[in-house]
Amino acid sequence: MIDGTVGMGGHAEAVLTTSGAGVRLLGLDVDPEAIARAAARLAPFGDRVRLRRESFQRLAAAAAAEGIEHARSILLDLGVSSYQIDESGRGFSFQRDEPLDMRLDPTRGASAAELANRLPETELAALIFEHGDEPHARRIARAIVRRRPLATTGDLVAAVRAGVPRAAWPRRLHVATRTFQALRMAVNDEPGALRQALHDAPALLEVGGRLGVISFHSGEDRIVKRTFRALVPAGYAEVEPSPLQPGDDEVRANPRARSAKLRVLERLT
Repeated sequence: MIDGTVGMGGHAEAVLTTSGAGVRLLGLDVDPEAIARAAARLAPFGDRVRLRRESFQRLAAAAAAEGIEHARSILLDLGVSSYQIDESGRGFSFQRDEPLDMRLDPTRGASAAELANRLPETELAALIFEHGDEPHARRIARAIVRRRPLATTGDLVAAVRAGVPRAAWPRRLHVATRTFQALRMAVNDEPGALRQALHDAPALLEVGGRLGVISFHSGEDRIVKRTFRALVPAGYAEVEPSPLQPGDDEVRANPRARSAKLRVLERLT
């Protein structure tokens, strides 16, 4: 199995615990701290586990480096983990005032603060609308530009609040949720990484093998749905025509799962 987003190792641990001793797992993640934590969690499984600090965008290269020609299953759990939101201190959460970074790999690329402070207002608005489905994207972009420079998550929250009329604040979401999501996706080029992984992963499956993708954003789910359906004539099939979503009990136990959608593709020939 290849877990392209191993994170804290939760999915990997579940797979290894419930599968036979012959099942081996390759786990990938760009976050060095996530890899360290996954290594500690999965240590009891010994040489059944290999971990690499690598983006799932380079899924094919990582598999080749490990001598893997085909996999029985591949999993991509998109977005960020609860640890990254709650503990990393890298600006993924609007609940605390911390540096506005948002990079999954803290050693590469421009931070969210750099994007927010550099991009023209029109580009900011387009980014927030496209990646965040934010109806007030233009107002928020204008408020960000007026309040530059932004350095912390608190600065970004204040700009969003200034840009969205109080009467228009959503009831069930924090007013800054969509803007934070949009900046995080842009900083880490998450749509681009997903498209590349979906291009490479199907060919890595053995016959009867399955690719599962868990998304939390409507735009990402559309990319997965269109890619899977385009592969049907090439010898693949969607396991279910509609995505699997969490039930009420699961959402009560884990509210962050409320928007999750799991789609599964199987290789037939």
